[in-house]
Amino acid sequence: MRGGLGPPRETTESGMARPRADDYDEKRKVILKASAELFAEHGFDRASMNQIALACGVSKALVYHYYANKDALLFDIIRDHLDDLIASVEEAGETHADGEERLLAFVNALLDAYRDANAEHKIQINEMKRLPEPQQEELKARERVLVKHFAAALCQAVPALSGGSPLLMPVTMSLFGMVNWHYLWFREGGAVSREDYARIATRLILDGARSLAG
Repeated sequence: MRGGLGPPRETTESGMARPRADDYDEKRKVILKASAELFAEHGFDRASMNQIALACGVSKALVYHYYANKDALLFDIIRDHLDDLIASVEEAGETHADGEERLLAFVNALLDAYRDANAEHKIQINEMKRLPEPQQEELKARERVLVKHFAAALCQAVPALSGGSPLLMPVTMSLFGMVNWHYLWFREGGAVSREDYARIATRLILDGARSLAG
C-alpha cells in the first residue's frame, strides 16, 4: 500500500504509460523530508499543501503529482520511518546472539536511526491519530514488529520474563518510553552520547527487570 501516493507513471496524450522519471524516488524523499519538518514544527493541521511546496522549492502541482492530499503524505512519512527503524534493528540483531548484547545492539540501532529523524519520530508519536483507522492499523502493525524484536531480546537476556510473564509488556514498553522520548532532552555533542545512553537505558531496564523477576 502506498498511502495515496500519486501515480508511479505519467501518461502521454495517446494514453500510453510514460516511464517513471529517474529521480522520482529522490524527489519523493525530498517532499517527505520537507513535509515532516513542517508538520513537526507547525503541526499537521496547520500545514498546507502550498507551504509544503514552498518548503520543497517546487510547484504545488508537482507535490500533487506525488501525493493527493496531506493524509497520504503523513502516512508515507510514518511508514517509511518505521520501515527504516525495523530494518536498522533487524540488521543489528544479525551479528549478536547473546540476549544482553542483542538488546544493547537494538537500542543502539534505534537511537542511531533517530539521529536525523527527530521530525519523523515526533510525527509518529503525535500525528498518527490523524489518519483513518485502516492506515493507523497498518502502521501499528509495524510498531508491533519492533516491540516483538525487543521483547524477544529481553526474554533471552532475562529468561524469567518469558513464558507469559505479566512483566514482559510493561518492561518492554518502559524501555521504549526511555528511548522514544530521548529527543526531548538529548543534545548532540553533550555530556552523554547516543552510545552512552544506549548503555544506560539497557542497563537500567535489565537490572530493573532482573530485580522484579527475582
